[in-house]
Amino acid sequence: MTARFAETGLQELTIAALYDERQPAGPFTITTAGYEANFEDQFDVQVYVRFVDGTDLEAARGQLEEILEAYPNGELQDQAEFRESLESQINQLLALVFVLLALAVIIALIGIANSITLSVYERTREIGLVRAVGMTRRQVRSSVRWESVIVALLGTALGLVVAVFFGWALVQALRDEGFEVFQVPFGQLAVIVVVAGLAGVLAAVGPARRAAKLDVLRAVTTE
Repeated sequence: MTARFAETGLQELTIAALYDERQPAGPFTITTAGYEANFEDQFDVQVYVRFVDGTDLEAARGQLEEILEAYPNGELQDQAEFRESLESQINQLLALVFVLLALAVIIALIGIANSITLSVYERTREIGLVRAVGMTRRQVRSSVRWESVIVALLGTALGLVVAVFFGWALVQALRDEGFEVFQVPFGQLAVIVVVAGLAGVLAAVGPARRAAKLDVLRAVTTE
């Protein structure tokens, strides 16, 4: 095939192999000799070493580490370590996502607290009437808390559905890049649901206390 290089123009190359997965070689790869002949600026990002059968891996690793002493930025990794480094990058991204999730929860707490406070204010007369017919302060606080928890869980359920769908869509879009397995972390999602319920209880502390302290006579006469 004919390939065009920026430095040397059109060059005839021979196709030696075809591969489906682009990682880690990228969309194409050429020999070291071809690279040196057609690129002026040369910089090795990754160098792969393949041992012959019967090689003492510990001794070979020691020799490679001696070579890397001349390259302070170089890092020697076997296949397992290379895989762990990729997983570490993904975990860092997930950590950032959880930080953003925590910020979203804080904002949601403020929103739920404001909504429940307005709800208590708008239903002052209703709260006074139910108190007048026998509802206790504890029951008022409980009802307000449950309302807050229901709001929090509804928002969480909607968010989880959207998140799972877009997660599945992202895996489908990146299938050619090696992301082939879509797995729902049910354990983490269950923890998020529990935290959302507790957040709803926390957001309702102020409004529930205010509702329980309403004067019954003044609440009943409120327009």
